[in-house]
Amino acid sequence: MFFLRWLLFRSVREAHNLCRHVDRLTHAQADLLPPEGLEALRRATRKLREALQTGAARAVLRERSEEVEQAAHRWLIRYPYPRLRENFEVMLVALAVAMAIRTFFLQPFKIPTGSMQPTLFGVTSLNLLQHPEVRPPTGWKRVKEWFAGVSYVKLVAKADGPIQRVDPPLRLLFFNLKQTLWIGGVPHTLWFPPDTGQVDIATRGGVRPGQFFRKGDVVLFVRVQSGDHLFVDRMTYNFRPPRRGEIIVFETAGIAGLPQDQYYIKRLVALGGERVQIGADRHLVINGRRLNHLVPGFELVYSFDPAEPPRDSRYSGHVNHPQLAELFYTHPEGVTVPPRHYMVMGDNTLNSLDSRNWGAFPARNVIGRYWFVYWPITERFGWAPK
Repeated sequence: MFFLRWLLFRSVREAHNLCRHVDRLTHAQADLLPPEGLEALRRATRKLREALQTGAARAVLRERSEEVEQAAHRWLIRYPYPRLRENFEVMLVALAVAMAIRTFFLQPFKIPTGSMQPTLFGVTSLNLLQHPEVRPPTGWKRVKEWFAGVSYVKLVAKADGPIQRVDPPLRLLFFNLKQTLWIGGVPHTLWFPPDTGQVDIATRGGVRPGQFFRKGDVVLFVRVQSGDHLFVDRMTYNFRPPRRGEIIVFETAGIAGLPQDQYYIKRLVALGGERVQIGADRHLVINGRRLNHLVPGFELVYSFDPAEPPRDSRYSGHVNHPQLAELFYTHPEGVTVPPRHYMVMGDNTLNSLDSRNWGAFPARNVIGRYWFVYWPITERFGWAPK
C-alpha cells in the first residue's frame, strides 16, 4: 500500500512539474505559435490540471500527461542546445540572486590594512629568515593553522647570481596571483596564497634587487596570516542612521588624500554637528563630554592602562600628535563635524589613517556596518565584537 501511494505521489508531482514547464514555454513563445497551437497546448494542460484537482487515478494522470507531451512536441519550437540553455538560465538566476543579496543585504569584505587591530586584523606576515626559531608545524597542527588562515611561502634559488629584477605582482581583480623574480638570469615564480589580497609578499620577505644567492639558498621564507573576511550588513542603515561606536564600511570617493575607488572600515566616533577633541589622556571629548569604556562600542578601545604608552596593534585609545593626527594637532580646541557627515577612527591608533588626518566625510559614503567574520577560523570568527 505504501509503495502504491508513493507512486501516486510521484505521478502527481511529475504532472505538476510538466504543467509548469509547458506553461512557461507556451508563454515565452506565445507570439511565435499559431492560434491552433496555442489552443491545443492550453487545452492539454487544462485537462491535466482538472485531473489533478479532482484526484484522478494514476492511469488517468499518465494519459493526460502524454497528451500534454504530444502537444508540446508538435507545437513548441525547439531551442538549440536545450540542456546548455537551461543550465545557462539557472546560472543567470543564481547570479541575479547573489547580486541582489550583495547589493541589499550582505556584502563580503576583506580587511585591507591593520588599522582596526586588534579588533579586526588585516594581512600580517613574519619573515622567517629573521626568525629561524619559528618552524612550520606538521600534521594536525598544520591543519589547524590552515583553518586559521596561515600560509607559508618559500622560494629557493635555482641558479647562482644576484636578483636582477623583481616584476610587479600579476593581479586579477583585487588579488595578487603570482610574482616573478629573476635570479642569475633564471625566472623564479612566487605564488601568493589565495586569501591575501593585494599584499606584496616579496617586499614583506625583504627581497630586493642586487642580493646575491647561490643555487639552493632560501631567497624568501614568509609566514602569512590572512586578514579577516567579513560580511557587511547593508540593510540596517536603510531603517536607521549609524550610531556612535559602530564599525562601519564606507567608500573613499570624494575624500581628499585617499584613493577614490576603495572601501575603508573604521569605528564611527562623531556625528554631524558635534564638536570633537582628543584629550591628553587619549580619550575623545564630544561636545564637552569625555568618552570612556562605558560608552557602547568603546568598551575595548578605552580598556588600556593609562600608565602604559600607546602600542601598535593594542588598544591604546586615540593619540594626537603631528605624525598621526594632523587635523586635531592643528586645531587643539576641537573640530566641528559638518551636517550629514561622520568622523571615524581606527582602533589601532598608532597605525591608522583616519579622520584625524583627513577630517569628516559625507554620510552618503557609508555602505553598511560590520556584521560577521566568516574567515579565518580564529578567536575573531563570528558575530560583531564590541
